Amino acid sequence: MAKVVKEKAIEETLWDSANKLRGSVEPAEYKHVVLGLIFLKFASDKFEERRKALIAEGKERYIEMPDFYNMNNVFFLDEVSRWTYIIKNSKQNDIALKIDTALHNIEKDNKALKGALPDNYFSRLGLDITKLSSLLDTINEIDTLKDKARDIVGRVYEYFLSKFALAEGKGKGEFYTPKSIVNLIAEMIEPYSGIIYDPACGSGGMFVQSIKFIQAHHGNTKNISIYGQEYTNTTYKLAKMNLAIRGISGNLGEKAADTFGDDQHKDLKADYIMANPPFNQKDWRAENELKDDPRWRGYDVPPKSNANYGWILNMVSKLSENGIAGFILANGALSGGGEEYKIRRKLIENNLVEAILVLPRNLFYTTDISVTLWILNKNKKEQSRNIGDITRQYRNRSTEILFMDLRQLGEPFEKKYTQFSDVDIKKVTSTYHLWQSVKIENIPELCYSASFDEVSKKDFSLVPSKYIEFVNRDENIDFDEKMKSLQNEFSELLKAEEGSKIDLLKVFSELGYTIKF
Repeated sequence: MAKVVKEKAIEETLWDSANKLRGSVEPAEYKHVVLGLIFLKFASDKFEERRKALIAEGKERYIEMPDFYNMNNVFFLDEVSRWTYIIKNSKQNDIALKIDTALHNIEKDNKALKGALPDNYFSRLGLDITKLSSLLDTINEIDTLKDKARDIVGRVYEYFLSKFALAEGKGKGEFYTPKSIVNLIAEMIEPYSGIIYDPACGSGGMFVQSIKFIQAHHGNTKNISIYGQEYTNTTYKLAKMNLAIRGISGNLGEKAADTFGDDQHKDLKADYIMANPPFNQKDWRAENELKDDPRWRGYDVPPKSNANYGWILNMVSKLSENGIAGFILANGALSGGGEEYKIRRKLIENNLVEAILVLPRNLFYTTDISVTLWILNKNKKEQSRNIGDITRQYRNRSTEILFMDLRQLGEPFEKKYTQFSDVDIKKVTSTYHLWQSVKIENIPELCYSASFDEVSKKDFSLVPSKYIEFVNRDENIDFDEKMKSLQNEFSELLKAEEGSKIDLLKVFSELGYTIKF
């Protein structure tokens, strides 16, 4: 019986080929090399398609005029920037320089790509010419325009971002929010038409999924405007490439910049906010900086020791009159005292907090901790809203907060990670949207709808385990008390260890010996 060999998907084949190039190149830099080449191939294919169309229309005299490409959202490429030229010279010793020149020229000739493409990566990294040439040959096999419905180049780009985030691991893969989390946020807040904003946009995954949500519900992507900001320059480039590859127009600011120190969208009012800002940023502002920032107006100034509530208030300040936000934060933001308590209490008193969902551990490639999805809504009162093929009716629930515990959901992914399945996302979002429309029963282990009075009696804590009933698991634990208990135990262990060190030093000293720890 003949053995059936499963054919690898194009993204897997390309990844295997690209991996041969790595050598001594760090994944953090290597991703810009590979994704830059994928972009170059895609841009060239689109250029050649438009060029042939102009010739077929009898407009051959216009084929070297950028305006006749830009008018169709196609990037103009001069002769030395075209993929045919790169492939023709792929075995030459100066191919790295030629690729750098091509990318530089494309960015120079197309204003929408300002600050988007890798800058002198190929020449600077000293890549192995033979391996680079082999990678070019593999990428050359991809017809990026063959099946537009399957979005081949978008799939490849997404796959590579995911694999690079996995390769970089903890503390380094912040540019990428795992796809299932982004899908969950999009299905929760339903960004169908209006302005979408992400204050820490990474490589742009929130925007891509928003567009996919609109397409899935037969909407018009022209009804969406995208605004974002990213601090890291190389990640800013990834985001601009990601949008360009998918033909998405977006305003990511004039440059990569700190959202707090150099807000690129000061007067923006967004209908939807989707974000995964950095967790627990310390010293995000100096002691006397940003104290009078208009983004905190009506609230206490967020503590400089942790940026979590700085991110929250930045997003609140950017919401339109009926705006809704879905964002991820570390669980520590659910409780705690000081300025954070005062801000959290004010958010609840202002009826902004709509839902709090605790997510499973190991969803992220950069940390294994459990995190929280917050939903803030500027208009929780009775209303109706059309979302393509769906019309949602909202009941008056302005003083209620839905708490959900999703820690028992998820499926294994890449051995040590977890991701939400489509069934998981459907379960969560249908519960949430049903709760928005009618009064639902509280479900042990899963959800609880708390009134303002209940939250007030629990001193404005947003820890779901204070509200959700747990009957089958030993989960009815006060998070704050448990953490304080662990903190005390750890302190005692450290004291005991220090005491043991002192005793040991004393014994050896008496024997005439010295020990250094």
